[in-house]
Amino acid sequence: MASGFSYTGGRSRCFAYWQEFQKCYAQADAPQQCQLQAEDYLECLHHTKEIARANAVKAEFIKKAEHQATVGRKVADILADGVIVGVGLIQRDKGGQDK
Repeated sequence: MASGFSYTGGRSRCFAYWQEFQKCYAQADAPQQCQLQAEDYLECLHHTKEIARANAVKAEFIKKAEHQATVGRKVADILADGVIVGVGLIQRDKGGQDK
């Protein structure tokens, strides 16, 4: 935490996580006791787990698109159907028209 201030001058987005880590570290007998708070703070700063999860979702989507391409659909058609993350509420019919 460089200054403790955000870009606009207020609290930074990770300040609450920093306070939790600092509070744990001040009361802990060993630094290893605060590993969870440290991970939360670092995730807030760098978003490493979030990025890894997004990459896994993207890889699975591409894998699914390639599998469907072997079945008969073109990869470009599959990728043009929409976004990577979806809940599957809107389905396309066989003719390519939306319902």
